[in-house]
Amino acid sequence: MSTPKSQGYYFPAEFAPHASTWLSWPHKEASWPGKIETIFPSYVAFIKSLARFEKVNINVADATMHEMATALLVAAGVNMDKIHFHFHPTNDAWCRDHGPAFLLNKKDPSKRAIVDWDYNAWGNKYPPFDLDDVIPTKVAEKLGLPVFYPKIIMEGGSVDFNGAGTVITSTACLLNENRNPDLNQEQIEQFLMDYYGQDQVLWVDEGIVGDDTDGHIDDTVRFVNGDTVITVIEENKDDENYALLQHNLQQLKSMRLLNGKQLNIVEIPMPDPVIWEEQMLPASYANFYIANNQVIVPTYRSDKDQKVIDIIGQCFPDREIVGIDSTDIIWGLGSFHCLSQQEPAPREIV
Repeated sequence: MSTPKSQGYYFPAEFAPHASTWLSWPHKEASWPGKIETIFPSYVAFIKSLARFEKVNINVADATMHEMATALLVAAGVNMDKIHFHFHPTNDAWCRDHGPAFLLNKKDPSKRAIVDWDYNAWGNKYPPFDLDDVIPTKVAEKLGLPVFYPKIIMEGGSVDFNGAGTVITSTACLLNENRNPDLNQEQIEQFLMDYYGQDQVLWVDEGIVGDDTDGHIDDTVRFVNGDTVITVIEENKDDENYALLQHNLQQLKSMRLLNGKQLNIVEIPMPDPVIWEEQMLPASYANFYIANNQVIVPTYRSDKDQKVIDIIGQCFPDREIVGIDSTDIIWGLGSFHCLSQQEPAPREIV
């Protein structure tokens, strides 16, 4: 069977230029039990910041949700010229994982495509997920793009890309028996390379405590350019995350890229523990979103917030660093990166 890679398709790095960002408007109260209303000030602030520099596509269920979302955005002074709603009902808001994986083409700059991976709500944890599972194809139909169907479970938050042929992921997630129990590591690597158009797969082992995705990479390790990653470390040796993240750090130090180079590793601390109703939440500064001209960083009312913003700013000298409070959003067990999926700008014809 012809694969995206064989046809010249590839998944660009998040720091490449965007045509837009895709979101799915939050509505599932069970994802933020007892406090869904508290997330909207930060969620709207996220959209307002995005809309300064790029188009924002938002999936909504119906006219009622559209009206509610519009009212909140208008009241916050969002540039509504950049906001585009689509009547695509979803089960939940985590567009990173159920949204479209956009591909560009090395051979033909005019061509784009979408990968529609199977989706089972992180190992069948939160049914139903039938509406989320078909979002990539609905978006492709809207945009008139071809679709590839690998027919295996994959989530956008489980992978990160350097834009030069390398994808990084975690064994904790992709080798979990609740995803693709019939596939071994080598087979999963082949799917990643064939359908994301990559040449190398790097693996760390661990996720962070409280992460119901079983270890998504977007909470631990993120590429900021072709050979540099930001990774989170825990400074408190008595914290459960300390040994897990030290293990990942040692693995990163031993990795080599396709050109033989070691990774440049930038360490950022984990925030102070965020606990709600006696539950340790997966608060991580690594769940930032790289948008056009800016990087939007979740903050947690922690003394470490500004330190991390400054470090991330050094990694992105040409982008504005925008900190937005994610303390309420993280009760849903994800933050700004989990909520968003980038649509890359088409390649220019050289």
